Amino acid sequence: MAKKAAKKSGGKAAGNAKFMAPVAISAQLAEVVGDKPIPRTEVTKKLWAYIKKNKLQDEKNKRNIHADEKLKPIFGKAMVNMFEMTKLVNKHLG
Repeated sequence: MAKKAAKKSGGKAAGNAKFMAPVAISAQLAEVVGDKPIPRTEVTKKLWAYIKKNKLQDEKNKRNIHADEKLKPIFGKAMVNMFEMTKLVNKHLG
């Protein structure tokens, strides 16, 4: 039995427009990326810039991020991997 592909509404352009729409930022995340609404892609870029600037990547396994005092309220724990980070950050976007 073949699965039916989910229909996409609005085509490719509409999907990109929504993806690039500015989102609200929580107070905790605003301390890292700023408090102005920005697209999710910019949130990710700013977050990675902060992580690299503060040398928060694990030396042996670069996929792991050590949370400092600003990131602990966002992540909810002392260390996360980069895939888990995206899921946790999404909770701080509106």
